[in-house]
Amino acid sequence: MFSPSSLTIMLYFQLVIMAGTVMLAYYFEYTDTFNVHVQGFFCYDSSYTKPYLGPEESSAVPPALLYAVVAGIPTLVITVTESVLFLLQYTSKDFATREKTVVTGDCCYLNPLVRRTVRFLGVYIFGLFTTDIFVNAGQVVTGNLAPHFLTVCKPNYTALGCQHALRFISHQEACTGNEEDVLRARKTFPSKEAALSVYAALYLAMYISCTVKAKGTRLAKPVLSLGLMCLAFLTGLNRVAEYRNHWADVIAGFIVGLAIATFLVVCVVHNFKGKLLSNETLEKDTPPSPPMTSLPRVESPLQKYIASQVAELREVEAVPATALKSRVVRFFSWITGMSRFEHLHHTRITSPSLRSHDTEAAICQTHWSSSFFTVQPS
Repeated sequence: MFSPSSLTIMLYFQLVIMAGTVMLAYYFEYTDTFNVHVQGFFCYDSSYTKPYLGPEESSAVPPALLYAVVAGIPTLVITVTESVLFLLQYTSKDFATREKTVVTGDCCYLNPLVRRTVRFLGVYIFGLFTTDIFVNAGQVVTGNLAPHFLTVCKPNYTALGCQHALRFISHQEACTGNEEDVLRARKTFPSKEAALSVYAALYLAMYISCTVKAKGTRLAKPVLSLGLMCLAFLTGLNRVAEYRNHWADVIAGFIVGLAIATFLVVCVVHNFKGKLLSNETLEKDTPPSPPMTSLPRVESPLQKYIASQVAELREVEAVPATALKSRVVRFFSWITGMSRFEHLHHTRITSPSLRSHDTEAAICQTHWSSSFFTVQPS
């Protein structure tokens, strides 16, 4: 068990990790701290001569709308679902008649509803920033060119010597177009919109499937989950249709989002299998039971009978070996009328090496003979 001080330290450590993740995502997104790799191109390459349909804000799925959806809808769904589950569990357990207790400690007490909601939303937000970091790192390292790169680059083919031969251009000064558009056209692999959309859709779909256990939702949950995945898929298709990303960029974004969402759901929140809210209250109200070792042991009549029989056998075995052997010798002397048994008896009694063997043999013979004969002392 962790002490309250160690739990507080772990909470602060997690907050530091979250703050570091947010700062790293900010530096990737809004600063030029990390230089984008300058990838070359061939003159008149048809892969990069697609038309430019305008800035990102003119897209069918603009960045502002995408960010609002992936941040707002999961937050709203998780909060509402956890609140409904909390109310259903506590109203069914007659929460109004329960004894109210005040929990204090080194850290503040969190209601089960607040704790579960903060946990699931905190992991989700951490995954959003992690996905953004992965995508930005891939775009900075690869510097893959967009399908409309040459349209916004506007290279001077005459000055570059592209009149008579297919030439590879590798220097950055070859472009004469808008610098911001050219820089954005160099950051396409993997697709950020595809990664964020599929991450949010998969996380929310798995949350709904694992958490909602109400009757009559056997088809509603798959329909809702597949609908969310379909929206993410359409977002990736829109990026290809508008010539803003290649197919490879979109597929790579899907893989990044799927991998991060699956890892967080399976390994961090354990498929949303948290402790039931009602069970926590029941554990606090139930007094601890005494340990089993402190209860007196009660023996059954059969056990008492077996114990008495064992005690009698031990008393019989405790009879001195010399008395038993003398009775055996007298028995054989009475039958044969010979005195050699007495001589054998005195010889074996005086031999230390044979005492143990004679004792065991005498006990066995005595038990066998006593069932048939009664030997009278001479």
